[in-house]
Amino acid sequence: MNVVNDNNCSWINVLNPRTKIKVLDKDMSSDWLIIGAGYTGLSAARKLSELHPGQKIIIVDAQLAGEGASGRNSGYLVDTTLNDGFTSNKELSNYKKKTDIYKLGIDAVKRFVKEHQVNCDWNEAGKYFASSRDEDKKKITNFSNTLSKLGFEHNLINKKELKKELGTSFYNLALYTKGGILLHPGKLVRAMIDTLPDNVELIEQSQLLEWKKDNDSIYCKFRKNIIITKKIIFCTNGFLKSLGIKENYNFPLTLTASMTRPLTDSEFKFIGEPKEWGVLPVRPMGATIRMTKDRRILIRNTAEVHSPFKMTDDELKKRSIKQKLGIKKRFSSLPDDIIESSWSGVVSRTRNSSQIFEKIKDNVFVAGCYNGSGIGVGTLFGEQIAIRASNENTNEINVIECRDKPTWLPPKLFLNLGIRTRLMYERFRSRLDL
Repeated sequence: MNVVNDNNCSWINVLNPRTKIKVLDKDMSSDWLIIGAGYTGLSAARKLSELHPGQKIIIVDAQLAGEGASGRNSGYLVDTTLNDGFTSNKELSNYKKKTDIYKLGIDAVKRFVKEHQVNCDWNEAGKYFASSRDEDKKKITNFSNTLSKLGFEHNLINKKELKKELGTSFYNLALYTKGGILLHPGKLVRAMIDTLPDNVELIEQSQLLEWKKDNDSIYCKFRKNIIITKKIIFCTNGFLKSLGIKENYNFPLTLTASMTRPLTDSEFKFIGEPKEWGVLPVRPMGATIRMTKDRRILIRNTAEVHSPFKMTDDELKKRSIKQKLGIKKRFSSLPDDIIESSWSGVVSRTRNSSQIFEKIKDNVFVAGCYNGSGIGVGTLFGEQIAIRASNENTNEINVIECRDKPTWLPPKLFLNLGIRTRLMYERFRSRLDL
């Protein structure tokens, strides 16, 4: 089945369309082949070029580069997360391992942005973990204690302060963390494409169908042609499972989001003219909300077991209705037709919210499964898997290897039933914050 993305994503559609798209139209060979041209694959290609300037590097994507999950996410570069369950003293060391990786991810993106003078609306605004429910105070307090033990700067915010900061009285309490960054994901990933080195060949709209290893060569079959390579790095994140990569350790979830048109001067003034902000939910299935630099409101409040290959326009419209309701809950003064676009995207998850980073066979490597934290961690893992595949080591790799490894998943039938049941349960618990 071909990967088909909708063409509705506001992050992507505000960019100038790319030209000179190259598809695979002949058999090829390479020293290195990277499958997937999102944050991970593009970062891996950049690092391989630095390490092996005389070798041939090909990067292939089934869609247009950067227009999968990398260009479709909510634009949070996170330093901390709340919904991994790491709130007890027993699990504090595990949570620190995860935040150490987040920090390295922020550093990796920051280096790229600085080196290439990238305009991606970078804003060190931090983020809010917010809830409309007073009973979530215990969870927020426990999370505050965890952050205090690890030295993260944060504040507890009450309803009155939140109204002033966010322009909505919907939320009753929140925890603000200072270290997170808001950015424009489409601009960032486009910059990674535009700055690819000369010895990296980008091939797009060419989906890998099969691959096999035969002695020292890896044969990759596409619709009409093949690529034979010496080494391969899989960076397909939500599509790892469909390629048979660590399929018993990761699974895809399909998310949908909507974004409004820019608020008018009068609409913006009515809600108090807040600065750009980002809200993440206290409960796992609550809504992610952003007020962007250009005064748009983004909302994501759905996550489903759904075919990662395609979501139809009719299916998107059904989810857009939920997102319109979510915006109206928070900003009742805004008109009903304010949503400008709705789109879908795919994330990769593991059972214990850990990432995949490893050699799976001789000359076959994989990095992915970022559990919703793909901007920073994806950029970091791309660079570091390229280094590891080159038989080198770094302090960053040592930190990555200290993480808990992904745990085994049950067979597909039981897995899908379990995921659907858990999502339904969390959706019910978070229904007021959708």
